[in-house]
Amino acid sequence: MTASAEPVLVIGAGVQGLTCGVVLAEAGWPVRIRTADRPRETTSAAAGAMWGPAQLRPAERVLYWVTRSHAEFTALARDEGSGVRLTTGRMAARFELGDAVPTEARLIPDLRRCTPDELPEGFVSGYRGTVPLIDMPRYLDHLVGRFQDAGGELQLSPVQTLADAAAEASTVVNCTGVGARELVGDPGVHPVRGQGVVVRNPGIDEYFVELTDSGDFATFMPHGDRVVLGGVAEVEEWKLDVRPEVSAGIRRRCAAVDPRLADAEVLDELVGLRPGRESVRVDVEQYEGARIIHDYGHGGCGVSLSWGCAFEVADLVAG
Repeated sequence: MTASAEPVLVIGAGVQGLTCGVVLAEAGWPVRIRTADRPRETTSAAAGAMWGPAQLRPAERVLYWVTRSHAEFTALARDEGSGVRLTTGRMAARFELGDAVPTEARLIPDLRRCTPDELPEGFVSGYRGTVPLIDMPRYLDHLVGRFQDAGGELQLSPVQTLADAAAEASTVVNCTGVGARELVGDPGVHPVRGQGVVVRNPGIDEYFVELTDSGDFATFMPHGDRVVLGGVAEVEEWKLDVRPEVSAGIRRRCAAVDPRLADAEVLDELVGLRPGRESVRVDVEQYEGARIIHDYGHGGCGVSLSWGCAFEVADLVAG
């Protein structure tokens, strides 16, 4: 690979933009990231977050992306400064899950069915397993550090139009998440609003994820002295205000799973817009003399797919 003198322009500094920036910069490309929001102010910063199976389209490519990402996160867990660590916990449902699991779940080395006494009241089936858990504020700082150490430039400077981006660089990587709806004119992108509650950790060391198609569910993910509680998934909702009644519902559902959370001190409340789309978009478009490489539409699985997508983006940049 011969890096060009002109920087590759990456738009967006959430987990997709930063990971693409890291992969490209560490491969020797000059890279500039332009972002409307600081990394800790992006939707990514509001995520729980964990690596997990991603039931998205296109299925075969998603399987590669999530598998490649698992390998990277597992390696990152050996670095105490990364914000990533391997954590055991439960994924449970209020209906029978059966024995068939997603292909990528086989990457979980100790995956097994929950015994009846391991299931919270109201849940009828579940699995236990160890997966990478990602403390997003720390992890985003880690990515910024790696990016800048590799010579990357991070600018707090929003890109107004795709034409502006094409005029600035002949290779552009579009990692704008839900912002792609306006920037690219993609009506298939829609917001899926999430809200979370951060509490002081009352002694929890395992994660819990409710598997459901409902817009209201219980999840909690411990990160040292804090636990991130969720969640909700409100489709086509753009508002970023914190709603007390939503936070109360989240706390109630999580406390029903682990009573220690009932009176835990609230440290923060988080809101983010997941970029929903019928399928994840990673492809190349020729636009006004520039190559636009799109990487968006990951829904609630942006973290789980981030490294796999970034390595594919790097392959597309190299041509």
